[in-house]
Amino acid sequence: MAIWIFPLAIVFVIIGLIGWRAVRNWNTMATASFNDQDHSIPEAIEDHPFSLNPIIWVIGVAALFILFVIFFYWASSL
Repeated sequence: MAIWIFPLAIVFVIIGLIGWRAVRNWNTMATASFNDQDHSIPEAIEDHPFSLNPIIWVIGVAALFILFVIFFYWASSL
């Protein structure tokens, strides 16, 4: 199981960066003044509402890592 320490650490770093970026973006929105323009939805989010969601990015990174582990054990059992 020690073989998975470094790949798992890399996945943790990627997930941490995704979370840090999401929090940083929320912080910049919170410091803005509150008026009607602040509540409008940006066009990029209207066009692709799921592409900017950090939770979906984290699930995708974790799913790719799990698929890699499954493929690794499947390939090593051949």
